[in-house]
Amino acid sequence: MRTPLHPVLPTVDELERRARALVTAAPGVLRLRSVGESRAGRPLWLLSAGRGDRQILTVAGAHANEPVGGASALRLARLFARRPEALERLGCTWHFLLCLDPDGARLAHGWMPEEPEPSLEECHRHFYRPAFARQPESLPAPGEERAPLPESAALVRLLDELRPVAQFTLHGIEVGGAFVMLTRKVPGVARAFRETAARLRIPLDRHPSDGPDWRLDPPGVLVLPADHGARERDPSGFVAESTWLYPRRYGTLTVLVETPAWCAPAVSDARPAAAPQREIARVSEVLLGQTRELLAVLDGCEGAVAAVPQELAPLRDAARELIDVAPSIVDSWASEEQSAYRGHFATLGISARRIPLRAAAMLRRALARTDPEAADTLANLVREWCRELEKAYDLRWVPVSAQTGLHVRTMIDTARLVCATGG
Repeated sequence: MRTPLHPVLPTVDELERRARALVTAAPGVLRLRSVGESRAGRPLWLLSAGRGDRQILTVAGAHANEPVGGASALRLARLFARRPEALERLGCTWHFLLCLDPDGARLAHGWMPEEPEPSLEECHRHFYRPAFARQPESLPAPGEERAPLPESAALVRLLDELRPVAQFTLHGIEVGGAFVMLTRKVPGVARAFRETAARLRIPLDRHPSDGPDWRLDPPGVLVLPADHGARERDPSGFVAESTWLYPRRYGTLTVLVETPAWCAPAVSDARPAAAPQREIARVSEVLLGQTRELLAVLDGCEGAVAAVPQELAPLRDAARELIDVAPSIVDSWASEEQSAYRGHFATLGISARRIPLRAAAMLRRALARTDPEAADTLANLVREWCRELEKAYDLRWVPVSAQTGLHVRTMIDTARLVCATGG
């Protein structure tokens, strides 16, 4: 008999409901409070465990398409509710910001893979990831003419209040491999992370495309150089101050933990690439070629694009930004020093397909009312590109239990190592 499908990742409302249930069950250990509001007035909930002197903060839901962080936060909070002595041994109070972008999460509602047979195409029917300036972990750079998002300001206030010894930010990429980013090297953290990923059978991204200014410690680890400034640069060229880097003034270690929903074993391939420059040209043409297909669709429906309803405009704007930055991403691939290993080019190949796939998925949703014909064309592209991605990289679904396990184990191991050295 076929096992029925069921969603396994909590919605924003379910995060609050489950957090309240945990507090009710363990009132002496857990407590819940609002630490701010989103742009739409939704509360930002902070679940806190224990009463130790050291402060640790976990940030979940910074990106709308990455709901697994909230599930991981609840999983660790549930562990503390049952075993408060684990907190006492660390001598810490552990705080969980359950969803930093609840507005984005609402717009991405439905991006919740169903087990045991998740569909990459079905998930992309609900895909949303905000434009760079609408992502709460990105603070305005000095001189930039925009105010911090309310969510960003709330997180900065919280960091100023807590001055944590460690800040964990939990992420979940759609396709690829696992990796971790550290704002300073802590002996033992990289080894513990790699051992956990191996136990959970999650391939490591040998050379992630994120963090172009970070120092690579292969496989799967990026460390911020000691002389790095306060700004974070995306491979597209977007530059902003970052809430990852903000609490360095307090000596805080920030750890970004990335786990894939579908893993691609090819990203961990340590064999030398035969012709690196040819590989760069190949993946660049994939990105530019698929971007041209999207532009061809948009050229015939300028009026419909302009008439997208206000509530769907963030989808349109994020998609257009991805299309616009594609050439600069290709330029960065061609100009920056590249790894000579096959795994790196698998990572770039996935990125070359993921960027236009995200754009097509969001444009399909945005144009569903104003130009159904264009939306159908885009739906066909989403279907075709999902199949190409699955076939090209032999994708394997990573059970949510393993995704959250990587987050939770990495947080616990890192906290032990940081607290053992006095922060």
